Amino acid sequence: MDAYGHVNNVVYLTYLEEARVDMLFTIGAELGAKALSEGVLVARHEIDYRRPLVYHPRGVDIDLWTAAIKGASFELRYEVHDDDTVFARAASVLVPFDLVAGRPRRVSPEERAFLGRYQEPAAD
Repeated sequence: MDAYGHVNNVVYLTYLEEARVDMLFTIGAELGAKALSEGVLVARHEIDYRRPLVYHPRGVDIDLWTAAIKGASFELRYEVHDDDTVFARAASVLVPFDLVAGRPRRVSPEERAFLGRYQEPAAD
């Protein structure tokens, strides 16, 4: 909580990170996309704040899905909400990164398949 009595905007990045780490590191490793936990960099974040978020004893939910998969990057989208209210919508562009070589790398077929499981349907 900040001086204005709500969750500070910077804290939202931590919430998004926790959801993303769970998806990429935990679920990804379990489903054959372990490399995503070994080197992914955030290239961009975008957050639209919809309503002030105040203390919630039960916490808030974060829905997370894949919006796009390109050759060397992918986009995740998020919705931070409780049962009744959407507090924020956000997006992150992530780049697979080879930590040993010190450079970006392509999205592997295994990673593409994993991310595709969570991809939103194409708009008509």
